[in-house]
Amino acid sequence: MTFALVLACTVVACFALRNPLKACPMAFYVAAVLADVAFLAGTFWGMPRDVWSAFFVLVQKCLLPLALFVVVMYIGVLPQGSRPCRWLKAVRAELSIVAWILSLGHMAVYGATYLPRLLTGGRTDANVVASFVVALVLLALLLVLGVTSFNAVKRRMRAETWKNVQRLAYPFFLLVYAHLLLMLAPSALHGGIAATASVAVYSAVFAAYIVLRLVRTVRERRARDAA
Repeated sequence: MTFALVLACTVVACFALRNPLKACPMAFYVAAVLADVAFLAGTFWGMPRDVWSAFFVLVQKCLLPLALFVVVMYIGVLPQGSRPCRWLKAVRAELSIVAWILSLGHMAVYGATYLPRLLTGGRTDANVVASFVVALVLLALLLVLGVTSFNAVKRRMRAETWKNVQRLAYPFFLLVYAHLLLMLAPSALHGGIAATASVAVYSAVFAAYIVLRLVRTVRERRARDAA
Protein backbone atom coordinates (compact mmCIF):
# COMPACT_ATOMS: atom_id res chain seq x y z
CA MET A 1 0.00 0.00 0.00
CA THR A 2 2.96 2.32 0.49
CA PHE A 3 3.58 2.29 -3.24
CA ALA A 4 -0.01 3.37 -3.94
CA LEU A 5 0.54 6.45 -1.75
CA VAL A 6 3.92 7.22 -3.33
CA LEU A 7 2.43 6.83 -6.81
CA ALA A 8 -0.47 9.15 -6.02
CA CYS A 9 1.89 11.82 -4.64
CA THR A 10 4.20 11.38 -7.63
CA VAL A 11 1.37 11.89 -10.11
CA VAL A 12 0.34 15.11 -8.34
CA ALA A 13 3.97 16.31 -8.29
CA CYS A 14 4.41 15.56 -12.01
CA PHE A 15 1.42 17.73 -12.88
CA ALA A 16 2.43 20.50 -10.48
CA LEU A 17 6.10 20.61 -11.51
CA ARG A 18 5.60 20.12 -15.24
CA ASN A 19 6.46 23.71 -16.22
CA PRO A 20 9.60 24.04 -14.03
CA LEU A 21 10.78 20.64 -15.23
CA LYS A 22 10.34 21.66 -18.86
CA ALA A 23 11.97 25.04 -18.32
CA CYS A 24 15.00 23.81 -16.37
CA PRO A 25 15.39 20.03 -16.46
CA MET A 26 19.05 20.21 -15.43
CA ALA A 27 18.05 21.45 -11.97
CA PHE A 28 15.96 18.32 -11.47
CA TYR A 29 18.75 16.08 -12.77
CA VAL A 30 21.21 17.65 -10.33
CA ALA A 31 18.70 17.27 -7.49
CA ALA A 32 18.31 13.56 -8.37
CA VAL A 33 22.10 13.10 -8.38
CA LEU A 34 22.38 14.85 -5.01
CA ALA A 35 19.62 12.62 -3.65
CA ASP A 36 21.61 9.57 -4.76
CA VAL A 37 24.79 10.92 -3.18
CA ALA A 38 22.97 11.67 0.09
CA PHE A 39 21.39 8.22 0.05
CA LEU A 40 24.72 6.47 -0.48
CA ALA A 41 26.35 8.59 2.22
CA GLY A 42 23.54 7.73 4.61
CA THR A 43 23.84 4.05 3.77
CA PHE A 44 27.51 3.88 4.67
CA TRP A 45 27.89 6.63 7.27
CA GLY A 46 24.42 7.12 8.67
CA MET A 47 22.03 10.08 8.85
CA PRO A 48 19.16 11.26 11.10
CA ARG A 49 16.53 8.54 11.45
CA ASP A 50 13.62 10.55 10.05
CA VAL A 51 15.62 11.53 6.97
CA TRP A 52 16.84 7.96 6.47
CA SER A 53 13.26 6.66 6.70
CA ALA A 54 12.31 8.83 3.73
CA PHE A 55 15.36 7.72 1.73
CA PHE A 56 14.68 4.08 2.63
CA VAL A 57 11.15 4.18 1.25
CA LEU A 58 11.74 6.41 -1.76
CA VAL A 59 15.22 5.38 -2.95
CA GLN A 60 16.36 2.15 -1.33
CA LYS A 61 13.03 0.44 -1.98
CA CYS A 62 13.00 2.26 -5.35
CA LEU A 63 9.40 3.39 -4.94
CA LEU A 64 9.93 6.92 -6.25
CA PRO A 65 11.82 5.87 -9.43
CA LEU A 66 9.24 3.14 -10.02
CA ALA A 67 6.38 5.61 -9.61
CA LEU A 68 8.04 7.95 -12.11
CA PHE A 69 8.51 5.08 -14.58
CA VAL A 70 4.83 4.20 -14.17
CA VAL A 71 3.87 7.79 -15.00
CA VAL A 72 6.18 7.75 -18.03
CA MET A 73 4.73 4.49 -19.34
CA TYR A 74 1.12 5.52 -18.74
CA ILE A 75 1.66 8.74 -20.70
CA GLY A 76 2.18 6.48 -23.70
CA VAL A 77 -1.18 4.72 -23.34
CA LEU A 78 -3.46 7.60 -22.41
CA PRO A 79 -5.78 8.92 -25.16
CA GLN A 80 -3.64 11.26 -27.28
CA GLY A 81 -6.15 14.09 -27.18
CA SER A 82 -6.68 13.94 -23.43
CA ARG A 83 -5.51 16.83 -21.29
CA PRO A 84 -3.30 14.67 -19.00
CA CYS A 85 -1.51 13.22 -22.02
CA ARG A 86 -0.99 16.59 -23.70
CA TRP A 87 0.21 18.16 -20.43
CA LEU A 88 2.73 15.50 -19.44
CA LYS A 89 3.89 14.29 -22.86
CA ALA A 90 6.11 17.36 -23.17
CA VAL A 91 8.17 16.24 -20.15
CA ARG A 92 8.08 12.48 -20.67
CA ALA A 93 11.79 12.27 -21.49
CA GLU A 94 12.72 14.49 -18.55
CA LEU A 95 10.67 12.38 -16.14
CA SER A 96 12.33 9.21 -17.40
CA ILE A 97 15.80 10.71 -16.89
CA VAL A 98 15.00 11.72 -13.30
CA ALA A 99 13.68 8.21 -12.63
CA TRP A 100 16.78 6.72 -14.27
CA ILE A 101 19.15 8.74 -12.09
CA LEU A 102 17.29 7.93 -8.87
CA SER A 103 17.16 4.21 -9.67
CA LEU A 104 20.96 4.08 -9.95
CA GLY A 105 21.27 4.65 -6.19
CA HIS A 106 18.98 1.71 -5.51
CA MET A 107 20.92 -0.53 -7.88
CA ALA A 108 24.29 0.53 -6.46
CA VAL A 109 23.37 -0.41 -2.88
CA TYR A 110 21.72 -3.72 -3.71
CA GLY A 111 24.49 -4.60 -6.15
CA ALA A 112 27.09 -3.99 -3.45
CA THR A 113 25.04 -6.13 -1.05
CA TYR A 114 24.24 -9.17 -3.19
CA LEU A 115 27.01 -9.34 -5.80
CA PRO A 116 29.82 -10.33 -3.34
CA ARG A 117 27.53 -12.93 -1.79
CA LEU A 118 26.79 -14.47 -5.18
CA LEU A 119 30.39 -14.38 -6.36
CA THR A 120 31.68 -16.05 -3.19
CA GLY A 121 29.05 -18.78 -3.30
CA GLY A 122 27.32 -17.67 -0.13
CA ARG A 123 23.93 -19.09 0.71
CA THR A 124 21.28 -17.26 -1.29
CA ASP A 125 17.67 -18.18 -1.99
CA ALA A 126 16.79 -19.16 -5.55
CA ASN A 127 14.31 -16.30 -5.91
CA VAL A 128 17.01 -13.81 -4.90
CA VAL A 129 19.42 -15.22 -7.49
CA ALA A 130 16.73 -15.07 -10.18
CA SER A 131 15.80 -11.54 -9.12
CA PHE A 132 19.45 -10.47 -9.29
CA VAL A 133 19.79 -11.89 -12.82
CA VAL A 134 16.68 -9.98 -13.87
CA ALA A 135 18.14 -6.89 -12.20
CA LEU A 136 21.29 -7.18 -14.32
CA VAL A 137 19.16 -7.26 -17.47
CA LEU A 138 17.21 -4.28 -16.16
CA LEU A 139 20.44 -2.40 -15.52
CA ALA A 140 21.58 -2.96 -19.11
CA LEU A 141 18.22 -1.82 -20.48
CA LEU A 142 18.14 1.10 -18.08
CA LEU A 143 21.53 2.38 -19.19
CA VAL A 144 20.55 2.22 -22.87
CA LEU A 145 17.16 3.84 -22.33
CA GLY A 146 18.50 6.45 -19.94
CA VAL A 147 21.39 7.60 -22.11
CA THR A 148 19.25 7.79 -25.27
CA SER A 149 16.62 9.86 -23.45
CA PHE A 150 18.93 12.88 -23.38
CA ASN A 151 18.21 15.28 -26.23
CA ALA A 152 21.91 15.63 -27.01
CA VAL A 153 22.10 11.90 -27.71
CA LYS A 154 18.74 11.74 -29.43
CA ARG A 155 19.74 14.43 -31.95
CA ARG A 156 22.77 12.36 -32.98
CA MET A 157 20.70 9.25 -33.71
CA ARG A 158 18.58 8.40 -36.71
CA ALA A 159 14.90 8.83 -35.88
CA GLU A 160 14.11 5.22 -36.74
CA THR A 161 17.01 3.88 -34.69
CA TRP A 162 16.04 5.99 -31.70
CA LYS A 163 12.44 4.82 -31.92
CA ASN A 164 13.53 1.18 -32.06
CA VAL A 165 15.77 1.66 -29.02
CA GLN A 166 12.94 3.26 -27.06
CA ARG A 167 10.77 0.21 -27.70
CA LEU A 168 13.03 -1.53 -25.18
CA ALA A 169 10.94 0.29 -22.57
CA TYR A 170 8.24 -2.35 -22.96
CA PRO A 171 10.35 -5.38 -21.96
CA PHE A 172 12.02 -3.19 -19.33
CA PHE A 173 8.67 -2.36 -17.73
CA LEU A 174 7.52 -6.00 -17.76
CA LEU A 175 10.82 -7.18 -16.30
CA VAL A 176 10.41 -4.66 -13.48
CA TYR A 177 7.19 -6.45 -12.58
CA ALA A 178 8.92 -9.82 -12.76
CA HIS A 179 11.69 -8.50 -10.50
CA LEU A 180 9.14 -7.29 -7.96
CA LEU A 181 7.29 -10.60 -7.95
CA LEU A 182 10.48 -12.58 -7.44
CA MET A 183 11.33 -10.51 -4.39
CA LEU A 184 7.83 -10.39 -2.89
CA ALA A 185 6.23 -13.70 -3.85
CA PRO A 186 7.92 -15.91 -1.18
CA SER A 187 6.73 -13.67 1.65
CA ALA A 188 3.29 -13.28 0.07
CA LEU A 189 2.92 -17.04 -0.34
CA HIS A 190 3.75 -17.51 3.34
CA GLY A 191 0.97 -15.14 4.37
CA GLY A 192 2.92 -11.89 4.68
CA ILE A 193 0.26 -9.17 4.77
CA ALA A 194 2.50 -6.34 3.56
CA ALA A 195 3.96 -8.44 0.74
CA THR A 196 0.52 -9.65 -0.33
CA ALA A 197 -0.83 -6.10 -0.41
CA SER A 198 2.21 -4.93 -2.40
CA VAL A 199 1.80 -7.73 -4.95
CA ALA A 200 -1.88 -6.81 -5.34
CA VAL A 201 -1.10 -3.12 -5.91
CA TYR A 202 1.74 -3.79 -8.34
CA SER A 203 -0.34 -6.35 -10.24
CA ALA A 204 -3.23 -3.89 -10.59
CA VAL A 205 -0.92 -1.14 -11.88
CA PHE A 206 0.86 -3.36 -14.41
CA ALA A 207 -2.31 -5.19 -15.52
CA ALA A 208 -4.08 -1.89 -16.14
CA TYR A 209 -1.13 -0.71 -18.20
CA ILE A 210 -1.16 -3.86 -20.36
CA VAL A 211 -4.90 -3.48 -20.99
CA LEU A 212 -4.52 0.20 -21.92
CA ARG A 213 -1.55 -0.60 -24.15
CA LEU A 214 -3.56 -3.23 -26.03
CA VAL A 215 -6.52 -0.87 -26.40
CA ARG A 216 -4.23 1.87 -27.71
CA THR A 217 -2.62 -0.54 -30.20
CA VAL A 218 -6.01 -1.69 -31.52
CA ARG A 219 -7.21 1.89 -31.94
CA GLU A 220 -4.05 2.92 -33.77
CA ARG A 221 -4.30 -0.09 -36.08
CA ARG A 222 -7.93 0.71 -36.89
CA ALA A 223 -7.02 4.32 -37.58
CA ARG A 224 -4.25 3.25 -39.99
CA ASP A 225 -6.60 0.83 -41.75
CA ALA A 226 -9.24 3.53 -42.07
CA ALA A 227 -6.70 5.93 -43.52
